[in-house]
Amino acid sequence: MFGVARHERSGVKLRVTGHERTMVDALERPDLTGTWEEIWRSLESVEFFDLEQVIEYARLLENATTAAKVGFFLEQYRGPLMVEETHLDSLRKLRPKQPHHLTRGRPRGCRLVKGWNLMVPDEILNRSWEEVS
Repeated sequence: MFGVARHERSGVKLRVTGHERTMVDALERPDLTGTWEEIWRSLESVEFFDLEQVIEYARLLENATTAAKVGFFLEQYRGPLMVEETHLDSLRKLRPKQPHHLTRGRPRGCRLVKGWNLMVPDEILNRSWEEVS
């Protein structure tokens, strides 16, 4: 299984995903991971991702919307995560041909991020949770 390590703790065998798979899975299925604020804060707290693994896993899923979500996230953190244009280009090749929503249910207050063909809620674009102290 891609990005899964087997560990044993207190006699219990566990399967644990690495940061790279966890990132892609969280962006693909946010309904299983928490609010967008929780997802964004959790992912931005990771100091390093093996970007080649992130791209490889996104490619394996064969889901254009997921590839766009991953690309959009990485673009937001280009500097801190040392994301190069070649990384983004790899994901852009996988993006949807038509606009897709980042979130399910087509919420109001979304804007098209053309580079990813992704309708992104204003809450995420503006990181509205950072306004609350």
